[in-house]
Parts: sequence; C-alpha cells; structure tokens
Amino acid sequence: MPRLTLRAKILPTGTEIDLDNIAKKISTVLKDGIVLSRYTKEPLAFGLYFINAEFSLEDKEGQMDSLENSVRSIDGVGEFEVLGISRASVDAK
Repeated sequence: MPRLTLRAKILPTGTEIDLDNIAKKISTVLKDGIVLSRYTKEPLAFGLYFINAEFSLEDKEGQMDSLENSVRSIDGVGEFEVLGISRASVDAK
C-alpha cells in the first residue's frame, strides 16, 4: 500500500511543556502503522515553541483521524495542524 508523508504543527498548552517528552509520548501512542519519522522544535512567539513533526502513514481511510486523535489525546498537546501531505517517494528499479 502506498505511504504518505504528513507534516504537522503541534502546539503545546503552555511554555512549561517539555516538547521532547511530548514527542516521545506521540511515538508510543500511534497505531495503525503510523510512524513519527522526525521532528524539530521551532520558535513561535514570546518563548513558545511548537513541534514541527513529520509522520509516515498508509494511504487508506481512517489514517488521518487515527493520527489526529492519538496526538490530541496526549496531555500537554493544545493544537494539531496539518501543514502538508504528499505521497512518499518510491524507488524505481
């Protein structure tokens, strides 16, 4: 099944939230073959940072809802915004 690459902005509920801890929790709660490929911490404003995350998921129904529900279920996550989605590249032989 084809895979998609999804980039998302994940905002914490406050400046005191440990974003590395949030990223670790995200990796443990994901299901249905969804993987947190990588993430960076980016500044937003006034000492607030967000997680710029890249996920790999299958191109099938229900994956987006599963990803969003899993991330939003984590204590400390305030917002989840999809920045972009594309089909993952495939090596041609």
